[in-house]
Amino acid sequence: MTTTYAFPLPFGAALQADGTTRFRVWAPDVSTMQLAIERDDPVPMQSVNSGHFELTVPCIAGTRYAFVLPDGQRVPDPASRAQDGGPHDMSVVIDPRAFAWQMSAWRGRPWHESVIYELHVGALGGYNGVRARLPYLAQLGVSAIELMPLGTFEGRHNWGYDGVLPFAPESAYGSVEELKALIDAAHAEDIMVIMDVVYNHFGPSGNYLASYASPYFDQKTHTPWGAAIDFDEACVRQYFIQNALYWLFEFRADGLRLDAVHAIGNDAFVQDLATCIRDEVAAREPGRHIHLIFENEHNAAGLLANTSAAQWNDDFHNALHVLLTGERQGYYADFADKPVAHLARALSEGFAYQGERVERLGRTRGEPSSFLSPTSFVAFLQNHDQVGNRPLGDRLITHANPAALRAAVALLLLCPQIPMLFMGEEWGSETPFLFFTDYRGALADAVRKGRREEFAQLGGAAGMPDTSSDALPDPNAPETFAASCLAPGEQTTLAADDWLSWYRGLIELRRTWIIPRLPGATSAGAEVLSPTALCARWRLNDGSRLVIAINTGELGVATDTQALHPAGVTLCQTPPQAADALAEGTLRAHACVVWLEEPL
Repeated sequence: MTTTYAFPLPFGAALQADGTTRFRVWAPDVSTMQLAIERDDPVPMQSVNSGHFELTVPCIAGTRYAFVLPDGQRVPDPASRAQDGGPHDMSVVIDPRAFAWQMSAWRGRPWHESVIYELHVGALGGYNGVRARLPYLAQLGVSAIELMPLGTFEGRHNWGYDGVLPFAPESAYGSVEELKALIDAAHAEDIMVIMDVVYNHFGPSGNYLASYASPYFDQKTHTPWGAAIDFDEACVRQYFIQNALYWLFEFRADGLRLDAVHAIGNDAFVQDLATCIRDEVAAREPGRHIHLIFENEHNAAGLLANTSAAQWNDDFHNALHVLLTGERQGYYADFADKPVAHLARALSEGFAYQGERVERLGRTRGEPSSFLSPTSFVAFLQNHDQVGNRPLGDRLITHANPAALRAAVALLLLCPQIPMLFMGEEWGSETPFLFFTDYRGALADAVRKGRREEFAQLGGAAGMPDTSSDALPDPNAPETFAASCLAPGEQTTLAADDWLSWYRGLIELRRTWIIPRLPGATSAGAEVLSPTALCARWRLNDGSRLVIAINTGELGVATDTQALHPAGVTLCQTPPQAADALAEGTLRAHACVVWLEEPL
């Protein structure tokens, strides 16, 4: 059975059953607004309540249109469902019901089943390119893909965080129907789709809102990307809440990852957004699983509790990265003193920083988080930021000892926190993921200069190139984007197959032994064994106890054989015989031993 879906937005272009389209836009800074259809002369729109303009005219799907300001400037619809090109081009009327969904019975998957795979759609060949990879991802054991932002941006390629039209999927990746087909096909493979959305700023090119709707912005508060968005304004709040609902109900996404929640600067809005989503799901599709994920440097545990969201656990990554690489520059300095202690706290309590002062920031960071479930945290070894914000986009495998990395992967995939992979890491890809844009002129120069200044502040730390030279890739060069695309067949080498087997095996162990026991799991603490080793324990919902002992160091660590004696079912050990050595009192170098102690 097929079904069509359309979410009724209160603004933008709404196709009517009688062959007309209602156009509506909020433009409180202007006294008049016109509508331009295709090449026809603009016609006046009617002024309605609170700065809105509206007009209904005969118009079919596929029609191009723009709004015309009093000075004659043409601007795209800020709620455009599609663009005829980029953000400076005309918007396109879309019939959401034109796509027939095959997986209409899909209701998502429970959060605790998640194994997330973050990817960049453009670097994998667009919507159709990602769709072609779905059978492979299902075989890998992935249960959710997280798509980096898709809102329309300037140029042919971009990370996506410079989007300016959040309702219009980027046309360089394919059509609206092709994106829907990707999501439908993912559901057919039992894979959820999480959309990365940016609600903390608009990109620097193609954002025309300030020309006619300045109340979108709080000019007194600034972010690294310009004036902050004013979420105290009701129409602004509604714009972003409707965007979230649009992705969830018209595109059938299973969740949203909110970029840089700390830069939104308005926790009341974030809580309101979560409440609206919950209420809409209850009213429209009771029983459907919808998930929220935050990126939030503030480690706001209370916000997670109030929204039932999960959070990217940067603390897990940062502590483990220091242990694996020895790097101490930038934010890694916050974890350089006792990285294993920070990792132990992140495993047992969620956040490593829960209100302690961070000298680099000159303030405290975080809130107590031990009351939260382990599944409130998304753990990872790599993601687009942690790879792409390195000068050369180099991946972890090029810096870490392979045996230590193998142990860290076991920790990631078998601990109760929700694991996330970054595209290609599962076969040990060394393809860089660089920062790329496609700007021209002064903006391209500004981006290029900004990247050089950012890395120059690191002071020539380990692994950082001479940023005064041409060693730093130009973000706007076509070859920078090309170098970041995973090559077809890259995972077919013997070394890649070995890594793939390791990842697949661990994900299968997680699916079989851990996921059924995760709901209600709690921490039973973590113990530091040495400057490079720890042991963490969790009580699972059937009374069993999951134990993970890991040593990232070059030397074995003596242990208490009574306190650390693998009993029950040994799920994983690396290197071989590491469990036997642990039973005899030594946690071997580069070892990870995972076992499940059955209920007493």
